[in-house]
This record gives sequence, C-alpha cells and structure tokens, in this order.
Amino acid sequence: MSQIDKFYRVLFTTLALYLIVLLLRYPALSLDYASTGLNLWLTKMVPTLLPFMILSGIMIRMNLTEGFVRLLHPLIHRIYGTSKNGSYTIVMGFLCGFPMGARITGELYEDGKLSRNESSRLLYFCNNIGPIYFLSYVVPVLAIDKPLVPLLIMYGIPLLYGFVLFRAPQLCRIPLPFFKHNTISRCNNNASALCNPPAVRPSSPQSMPLLAAIDASVLSGLLGIAKLGGYMIFFNLLNIAFVPFQHVNDTLLSLYQCLLEITSGIDHAGQSLFYPILILLPFGGFSCIAQTYSMIRQTDLSIRRYIFHKVMQTAVTSLCYLWIYIL
Repeated sequence: MSQIDKFYRVLFTTLALYLIVLLLRYPALSLDYASTGLNLWLTKMVPTLLPFMILSGIMIRMNLTEGFVRLLHPLIHRIYGTSKNGSYTIVMGFLCGFPMGARITGELYEDGKLSRNESSRLLYFCNNIGPIYFLSYVVPVLAIDKPLVPLLIMYGIPLLYGFVLFRAPQLCRIPLPFFKHNTISRCNNNASALCNPPAVRPSSPQSMPLLAAIDASVLSGLLGIAKLGGYMIFFNLLNIAFVPFQHVNDTLLSLYQCLLEITSGIDHAGQSLFYPILILLPFGGFSCIAQTYSMIRQTDLSIRRYIFHKVMQTAVTSLCYLWIYIL
C-alpha cells in the first residue's frame, strides 16, 4: 500500500469517527438534517424523477427511443452529429434534469445503443438541473423576476459546450495528467470518425414485450430513486460537520451546504447567495456528483472526466454572471 493510500485511509477513518461523535452528540439535529433530506427526496425527487425513470426505461427496453426523436433528430444531428439515440439522450437529459442525463446515457451505452465515444461526450453536458426544478423551486426561492437570462445561461452554456466537444476533435489531444484513466480516445487523422458516432454499433438486444418492459423499468426506477434518496439523506447529514464551530461565518456555511446538496443549500441560503447559487447550479453539488456516479458505475465511463467538464462549465457560467454583474 502506497503512502498516499495510507494517508487517505487515515483521513477517511478520522472523518468517519468525527461524524459518528457528532451524530451521538447532537441526535436531535442529526434527525432534523436526515428528515430534511428524506422530505426533499419524497416531495421533490420521487414525483418529478420516478415517472421519467420508468417511462424512459420502457422506451429503451422496447427500442422506442429512435422513433421518439424522429422529428428532432435531423436538427440535433446537424448541430452535434449524434446518432438517434444520442439525440434522444440530449432531449431527455435536458428535460428531466439530474441525474437522468447520466442514467439514460449509461443505460443506452450498456445496451450497445451508444458508442463509448458518443456516451462520454453526452455525459459531459446532458446532465443538468431540470427546467421544472428551476422554474418551480429555484425561481421562487431566489425571487427571480426575469428568469429568461438565467435560463439561457444555465442551458445555453452546456449546449454550446457539447457542440465544442462534438465538433472540435483537437480538444481530445489535451492531456489531463491528474486523471488516472483517459476515457476519451485520442484524435486520429480522421476527425469525423472520432467525433461523430460510428455507423456500425454493437447489436442491440431484442425489444421487450410491453408488460416485461414495464416490470423491469418499475423495478429499476424504484432501485434508482431509492439510491438517490440515500445520497440526499447522507449529504444532508454532512451539514452537521461544522456545528461545533459556532464562529463559522453564516455565508460560508450556506455556501458549504450548497456545495454538499444544492436543494437544501438553496433552501437555507435563499437570496443571500443569489449569484453564487446561480453559478453553482451547473455543478449541482457533491450529492449530484455522487448520484451521477451511481448511474454510470456499471460502465467504464469516467466520473473524473465528468467532474472536470462540470467544473469547466461552472467556470464559464461564473464568467457570464461576472460580466452581467459588472454591467
């Protein structure tokens, strides 16, 4: 075992012991944080995500995804060069929100309906805060009178970022030495062969009958939504970490909560962190990162690469809001 591995083991063990002590020291507060995560999961995630999980699962298992985007695919293909299943991922990913973009990408990739190259690029920009969540929760809490500009920034930047990923193959040559595995193949002499999905794909599984597809999709959806609930409870519990430090600035504490779990962070901070919250929405918080990993952990898609591209989009978003704020 290397010295770095030993350091991480000691660090994580110490943090775990510290959190256990806090849970025993502040049982009522721990219960409150856990209840907040459970309530957000039950009232926000289950009714908004579970139906999409089940419906999308049915469409994937019955091989209906290509027909679903038949009208939109020519336009999306012209812009991004995606396959029909890639176009389906873009549409559903932007409509449904975290972490459905990652879930759909992972399922289609596992079924052999997306190439690894296309799946990687789709994952990096199709997994965002959903418009329903933004309009029904973020806008009222932040009291945004004119949500058009934040909407354009929040979805325009990922769409432009995806266009660059698909249409600028030279970006694949950028070395990222801090990643253990480079999940995107290096560009070859034929740029279109790299950044456009190949014509020949692995053979897709046969279409499931309707009842079998419903049964499998319901089971998969319930398992997925239950895992997301666990993540929300766990990351909300981590808010207890700074309770013993009463001198911690409330703004920094609110920012920490937003980085942990964006929904509870927004609820706690409100309008006091107006621009920081808008900037952090593309990133989604560490809870969303963990949820995304849960959706792709059965594949060889890289969560490290995903985090890198999310940070890049967050940086571009911050520059946009800085420009607006200065003006």
